[in-house]
Amino acid sequence: MIESKSLPWSSRRSHSLLLMLALGWAPAAAAEGVMDTLQMHGFLSQAYVVSDHNDFFGPSSSDGGSLKYTEIGANASIRPRHDVLLAAQVLSRRAGGDGSDARPALDYGVIDYQPFSNQQRTLGIQLGRFKNPFGFYNQTRDVAFTRPSILLPQSIYFDRTRSLGLSADGVSVYAEERLPHGTLRFIAGVGVPTTRDLDSQLYPAQLGVNVGGSTSSIGQIRYEHSGGNFTAAISAADVNLDLELGPNEGQLNFQPWILSLQYDKEHWALTGEFALRSVSTTDTGPLPSSDVTGESWYVQYTRRFLDDWQWLVRYDSLVSDRNDRSGRSFEAQGRGPAHTRFADDITVGLQWRVNPRVLLAAEYHHVNGTGWLPLRDEPDPTDTRQRWNMLLFQLSLRF
Repeated sequence: MIESKSLPWSSRRSHSLLLMLALGWAPAAAAEGVMDTLQMHGFLSQAYVVSDHNDFFGPSSSDGGSLKYTEIGANASIRPRHDVLLAAQVLSRRAGGDGSDARPALDYGVIDYQPFSNQQRTLGIQLGRFKNPFGFYNQTRDVAFTRPSILLPQSIYFDRTRSLGLSADGVSVYAEERLPHGTLRFIAGVGVPTTRDLDSQLYPAQLGVNVGGSTSSIGQIRYEHSGGNFTAAISAADVNLDLELGPNEGQLNFQPWILSLQYDKEHWALTGEFALRSVSTTDTGPLPSSDVTGESWYVQYTRRFLDDWQWLVRYDSLVSDRNDRSGRSFEAQGRGPAHTRFADDITVGLQWRVNPRVLLAAEYHHVNGTGWLPLRDEPDPTDTRQRWNMLLFQLSLRF
């Protein structure tokens, strides 16, 4: 979640363009007071990835491993009025590939207006590019300090199709109700999802499929009890994409439902999320129509010790089609190896917060299946191995 002390569902960040808008909006006499609300932050993460059979985020299975996983972000926020927040973040992210995806882009940028706020409830609206509210981690997934591990559970938070779930251009509304023993939050948005570099991640590049966003919707209800000791959330979305393949046009519809639960004590936390994902496509020339429902879930235990250290163990499971869990029917139809339709991942990880601005992390993955391998790293599924292992190391800084 993008958090703010006075605005839980909005960010305290912005882009320089929004800063100029803010200063233009504010009366000259109040300019000094407006500048007092300015906040600017940034972060940088560099990872080293080593795998034994399949590539992930670059040539990780080669002798030298891969350094092609880098995240650099800068954000700022300002309040031209007490009930208006301008916030944005610019992000440069490289995750394998030829580096073209590392071009800086607007991660989010919103004008956030709160028409009503008191000690009991808050109501607000955001205009612009807003972060999609699903699961526990999506809205802050780019900042390593907010993640329990280097990689989030790939069954829920796909890095393969990250741009689709990350943000949308449109409008969102949010509400917060503070109850005697907890806090109830609601957020819903309508907009066009971002589809940067999605063409080659949904379909093999040689097909030449162009993917564009269409009007979609998303929402989440979240309850935090007793200061966050117990948290429950339900997220749902109706995502629509336009497909173009030469003269042929079609549509893809994606409807995920996610149930999220977490029990968090002082030194340990138990987290689990379960998702059903309905994916349907219309006939688009050589791409036949399809309608499948996938299933995803993970269980994760984290333990904090020695004040600055945390270890993690997680089991993460993905099935692309609940009616063909093993992928054998998919393979029998000549559509590819069975193991591309599922992935079971056992993860152990360790984090050390050297100081509030420096984080070191390492983790090991033992994976059965390749259901979430990025196509840009492994464009030919027949060259992949069903069982594989991966080590990741990461240095993260923030300022």
